[in-house]
Amino acid sequence: MAKHGKKYNAASAKVDRLKNYTVAEAAALAKETSISKFDGTVECHIHLNVDPRQADQQVRGVVVLPNGLGKTVRILVFTQGEGARLAHEAGADSVADTDEWIKKIQDGWTDFDVAIATPDMMGRVGRLGKILGPRGLMPNPKAGTVVPAADIPRVIRETRAGRVEFRLDKTANLHVPVGKVSFQQDKLAENLGAFLDAVKRARPSAAKGNFIRRITVASTMGPGVRVDPNI
Repeated sequence: MAKHGKKYNAASAKVDRLKNYTVAEAAALAKETSISKFDGTVECHIHLNVDPRQADQQVRGVVVLPNGLGKTVRILVFTQGEGARLAHEAGADSVADTDEWIKKIQDGWTDFDVAIATPDMMGRVGRLGKILGPRGLMPNPKAGTVVPAADIPRVIRETRAGRVEFRLDKTANLHVPVGKVSFQQDKLAENLGAFLDAVKRARPSAAKGNFIRRITVASTMGPGVRVDPNI
């Protein structure tokens, strides 16, 4: 078992490991138990009662956090023609409209946090699957990041506002940032509540019994705070 420092132990002592807290209480404790010297990120980890190996039990969705993420998001758009014009006007950080961009990424450039694409570019973007896939940067229709050119401004706007994609991992867990330690408690709680609501809406019809088994909230380097899964 890993040893923790005095700061962590002191922070951990403020959390009742046997208690399931409310969303508001968890937001307050995540702030109170933050021990990083920088403005840490508050993350929510959810363990679901599904089998990730089954196609009909996949959980994937998108939520626009009402109070954003508190960080700058770098956006790359794969598009051309009218889409490129709209992407530039909407404030995309990079617009990949030529094969030179594809090669640039193949050569190792990944200075972006979110990638959006129009359908006509997916043939080219598909060549980047081995690079973008493992980083969670591959545009996907189910995640709302493959859209017609006319929808590019909306998706860019939502992404800047706090649009977050969530997807089940191999251990039936979801991991999503819901804000910063510097956020006001009510703003953090509102973001957390919005994410939990989105997860409930994403419940697959094949899921049986209690869908959410465990919810944990924690700040960067801080102790985990359990949230009542029956909220």
